[in-house]
Amino acid sequence: MSKQAFQAAYVHCYELIRDKILNGELPGGTKLVEERLAEEFGVSRTPVRESIRKLEQEGLIQKKRVVQPSVEDLRHIFEVRMLLEGFSARCAASYMDEATQEKVQECITIAREGTVEVTMEANKQFHDLIVQASRNPEIVRIIDRMQSIIYLFRRAVVYYKRPFLIDEHQHILDAIRAHDAAAAERLMKEHLQADLDFYLHLGKH
Repeated sequence: MSKQAFQAAYVHCYELIRDKILNGELPGGTKLVEERLAEEFGVSRTPVRESIRKLEQEGLIQKKRVVQPSVEDLRHIFEVRMLLEGFSARCAASYMDEATQEKVQECITIAREGTVEVTMEANKQFHDLIVQASRNPEIVRIIDRMQSIIYLFRRAVVYYKRPFLIDEHQHILDAIRAHDAAAAERLMKEHLQADLDFYLHLGKH
């Protein structure tokens, strides 16, 4: 198998397993059997094993079993996100160049018009560009390890159309463009807090 083919198989397996966990098909406590998943997905065991390893890093799997994050776990994860993405937005207000600002604006424009999938991808890109503006590889790495949980929230807020979601993205970018570091940080933290509150509220229904 070429490197490219393996990468494609690995990404495919990772997304399938992640989605099955996040949509409840593989509930908390389920033991993951590599052979069975490889057979189901029509791939060898290696990409399945790599996918499980990445999902363990991201906190969705522990000792080959599906973890069900508690409300407290989610709050803790979001506290870390608020600190790191808030700091990244502060940095972006100082360092982000105009070309990158244009890319961020494009994400906002696409998200207003797009399907659920397109909007989710545009929202991911919006946050990734701001995190990269921190110029801190450790921050990028920590956020990367949280991607599965972030995906869970992103899908919920887009699918259930959280009010003002895209407007808040625009306000964050406006603050970055105005080089207002304090406002950019505050708005990003408020934005993520609103995501968390919306998601936890959904869970009560």
